[in-house]
Amino acid sequence: MSDTKPLLEVSMGIDQFASEWLHCDRISSYVARMVSHNRPDPLLHANLLSSALNELLEIAFAHHGPHGEFSCRVSRSGGADVIELNLPCDDAALGFYKGAAEQLKRPDLTQIYHKALFSPGPGDPHLGLLEIAVDYKATISIEPRGSNRVTVAAAMQLEGAAA
Repeated sequence: MSDTKPLLEVSMGIDQFASEWLHCDRISSYVARMVSHNRPDPLLHANLLSSALNELLEIAFAHHGPHGEFSCRVSRSGGADVIELNLPCDDAALGFYKGAAEQLKRPDLTQIYHKALFSPGPGDPHLGLLEIAVDYKATISIEPRGSNRVTVAAAMQLEGAAA
């Protein structure tokens, strides 16, 4: 997208990122505060962005490859905030993300999300991505990058009528 404006990027080794669950909350809080300062309602924007970003980071924390660099980039494209995670993946993580990509393409996504949310059985492993797609009206793309990397991108409008 030609009108995409990068706002902030954080990168580190995946082993450092995955060494502590609290990194998800700390990174999402920090990034959201940094990119929300000039919004009409910076506290609301930071809160919404932090929640969505935290969910994405928790997914990356749980599903990644054992070695390599991890990055999180936040950009603006028109009225949308775009979160991009680029992370190493092994076969298991790649299978998880490919399954999620297929599920996110389904036309009955809201029903799938509600069923997963209220199901008494074992939780759907894609629940977090379903939540972001439905609750934040995010457009999520998942693209394998060769055999050992994946990019997960979520574009969402957090301000105005779409929020």
